[in-house]
Amino acid sequence: MSSNLVIEKLLSKQKRTDLPAFRPGDTVRVQVRIKEGDKERLQAFEGVVISKSNGPQASFTVRKMSFGHGVERIFPTNSKVIDKVDVLRSSKVRRAKLYYLRALRGKAARLKDVE
Repeated sequence: MSSNLVIEKLLSKQKRTDLPAFRPGDTVRVQVRIKEGDKERLQAFEGVVISKSNGPQASFTVRKMSFGHGVERIFPTNSKVIDKVDVLRSSKVRRAKLYYLRALRGKAARLKDVE
């Protein structure tokens, strides 16, 4: 058996299928598992998906504004840290990577909602 087949089998077992379909431009709420000592709790991270990558190590980047500062967090799609992802709003965007939002502030950073 070739090594590529073995790797693909292992990766297919680890893939998550419970996440909803979302795209760059969507506003999502990611429930993240936080471990503090021996306790575990959920913490929400809500923001706009600015990029998404596919493949065996798929990930997506979520950006939010927190007290006037932009905060970005990269989530590996197949991570056990993610409890669930809720899509709150979908927006119409014309590109796959929304890095230009980093330079925009306030009303200029708004995206058009899909109707």
